[in-house]
Amino acid sequence: MNDLEFHSRIGTTIRELSNPENYNLVCHEHIQGEPMPSIFKLKRIIELVREIIFPGYFGSTSLRPNTIKHYMGVYIDELYDLLCGEILAGLCFECRDQSENKLSRHTIMAKEMALGFIDTLPEIRRSLVNDVKSTYIGDPAAISFGEVIFCYPGIKAITNYRVAHRMHKLGVPLIPRYISEMAHSETGIDIHPEAAIGEYFTIDHGTGVVIGSTCIIGDNVKIYQGVTLGAKSFELDEHGNPVKGVPRHPIVEDNVVIYAGATILGRITIGKNSIIGGNVWVTKNLPPDSKVVQSYARENHFWDGAGI
Repeated sequence: MNDLEFHSRIGTTIRELSNPENYNLVCHEHIQGEPMPSIFKLKRIIELVREIIFPGYFGSTSLRPNTIKHYMGVYIDELYDLLCGEILAGLCFECRDQSENKLSRHTIMAKEMALGFIDTLPEIRRSLVNDVKSTYIGDPAAISFGEVIFCYPGIKAITNYRVAHRMHKLGVPLIPRYISEMAHSETGIDIHPEAAIGEYFTIDHGTGVVIGSTCIIGDNVKIYQGVTLGAKSFELDEHGNPVKGVPRHPIVEDNVVIYAGATILGRITIGKNSIIGGNVWVTKNLPPDSKVVQSYARENHFWDGAGI
């Protein structure tokens, strides 16, 4: 290949990539002076939260009574600064307002949201302690609480979920979804930050778990690897596009166990104290105290053959 042919081919590629019709849907028009979300800073935020929630397991926190307050203060200061910056970036990223005072208004909102999230950290810790207890008690292979905290992917994913969910409830844009996707990449567990999940939640093994955005999960629920709590169908608008925000995922009541590979679809209710066997499709309501396995599901029409 001679130089002329090389530059011609490169030039053609550059022209195609620079054509607005080519990049219109995949381009973010960044406004000068506004921050962009940082993957590295968001990872540091999760590291800090894990150090704060589980001192001694992550980071280098000293647990001596006369020093732990110092460590917590240092962590909280760094966390607040990072949150302010990343929440501001998220607000700017999704905002189409071009008014002159937009940045100052978003900065005030970001500080309020950051402080609001920090206020919830004791509650997040309390919930996660219950999740750890439930996981340890329910797994004969678990040697200690420490092993569950340090090693179990379910706890890592639930930690990110509880952080992201709190941010979502505070109105933080974009950032909660990325935090949940960090856990998805790390563990293979996909929990939408909008889902509502109760106390003493356990994900055993975990890879391939999917929990949709409008799921409601009660207390003391345990699910295994490969479980999907998903949507069966989508309501369409006049243009044939899915309508956003419609409740379309399952409600799982208290004390339910869902075994590996089960798929539960649609806005249905799984009654309390039920057991869902492995590799079962459920698309209709189940009363409390149900026990569903493959043969029972077919005979009693708790599935409609979807996906076969």
